[in-house]
Amino acid sequence: MNNRRPKSPPRPPAKQNSAPLLILISAPSGAGKTTLCNLLLAAQPHMTRAITCTTREPRKGEQDGVDYHFFTATEFLKRLQAGNFIEHATVYGNSYGILKSELLGKLREGKDVLLNVDVQGAATIRAQAESEPELRRALVTIFLTTPSLALLEQRLKKRGADAESVIQKRLAVARQELSQWKNFDYLLISGSKPEDLRRTLAIIESEKLRSARSPAPEF
Repeated sequence: MNNRRPKSPPRPPAKQNSAPLLILISAPSGAGKTTLCNLLLAAQPHMTRAITCTTREPRKGEQDGVDYHFFTATEFLKRLQAGNFIEHATVYGNSYGILKSELLGKLREGKDVLLNVDVQGAATIRAQAESEPELRRALVTIFLTTPSLALLEQRLKKRGADAESVIQKRLAVARQELSQWKNFDYLLISGSKPEDLRRTLAIIESEKLRSARSPAPEF
């Protein structure tokens, strides 16, 4: 007769309920920012993107509150004058902006929020977050770039989306943007798509383990 007690199944690892993060990714045009953001959203089901407000007309298939928050020019100006936006810009005659309430609402729901912005927008968001304690605690900024301008030029040409004159303008802007990398929490030198994703996930995991964002252990 075997009197040995059956082994108990291994316990699953304890889940660490850290405070949600506001992940900001910025990069020069062509460095792979949009691709990385899409891969990150697919890999992190608890993460959501911040929905931008715009005054442009919806394109076919776009839904209000899903693709964008579509505002009239009057409504956008009213929100802007009230200080509701953490960042805004005018592009080709249309206004775009991210509401502070959009970010705070999702963070308070316990969701990690992903921001895909240019370098100028990132500087504005960093400055605005200084006066919003919740945003300041959650904000993690990542600068993504290729190892060299030559490789960035290759990527822009490979896309086949722009004329040579446009590519040269993008590279001129990129030279200015690259000087801002020291203002970000992390510098991510782009390699392969899987490697960029792996490193970004490692950053997120590390930030979630910071003591300032973790609940106190039970004794």
